[in-house]
Amino acid sequence: MTTTTAPLHVTLLVGSNRHGRFGPVVADWLLDHLRAHDDLVPEVVDVAGTDLPTTFAPTPRATAALAEITPSLAGADAFVVLTPEYNHSFPAGLKNVIDWHFTEWRAKPVGLVSYGGLAGGLRASEHLRQVFAELHAVTVRDTVSFHNAGASFDDAGRLRDPSGPDAAAKTMLDQLVWWGRALREAKEKRPYGDG
Repeated sequence: MTTTTAPLHVTLLVGSNRHGRFGPVVADWLLDHLRAHDDLVPEVVDVAGTDLPTTFAPTPRATAALAEITPSLAGADAFVVLTPEYNHSFPAGLKNVIDWHFTEWRAKPVGLVSYGGLAGGLRASEHLRQVFAELHAVTVRDTVSFHNAGASFDDAGRLRDPSGPDAAAKTMLDQLVWWGRALREAKEKRPYGDG
C-alpha cells in the first residue's frame, strides 16, 4: 500500500509537434516548477517524439511507439498537459496520443497549461476537459495560460514577468497534488470501476 504522502509521479505531456514549435520553451519553465514541488516526481512524454499512426491499427510501428509512451502514462499518478491552441482547439498529434490510451487516464487528475494567441490557449484547454472527462480523468479547476507567449519569454527562455504565471502554476500544482493523493487513496480502498 502506498502512503498518501509519498510523492506523486506526474507525466508532463508536451502536446505540440509542429515545426518551429514554442512548446519546449514553456515545457522547460514548467519542468522547473514540477521539479521544485516536493510532492511531485516528473517525467516527460513529448508528442513530437512519438511515431503513432492515426489508423489505430496494431502495426509493429504502433507497438514500438506504444512501448515507449504507455509505461510513462500507466505509471503516472497525475498528468500535466501542455497544449498550444491551433484553430481554436488542441493539436491532432496530442489527440492521437490521448486516443491510443484509455485505462492509463482513468481516475487520475490532469492539470492544463496552454499557450497561443490572445486567448492564451484557453479554448484548447476547455476542449481537453471534455476529452478527459470521457476518459474518466479529473481536470483540476485552475490552469496556466500564456497569451502572446513568444513575447512573455526572453531569448534565454525566461519569463519577463514571472509573478503571475508562477502563482498560477503553484495553485494548479497544489490542486493536482490534492487530487492525486485523494484519488490514489480512494483507489487503494476501492479500485476504480468497482460499483
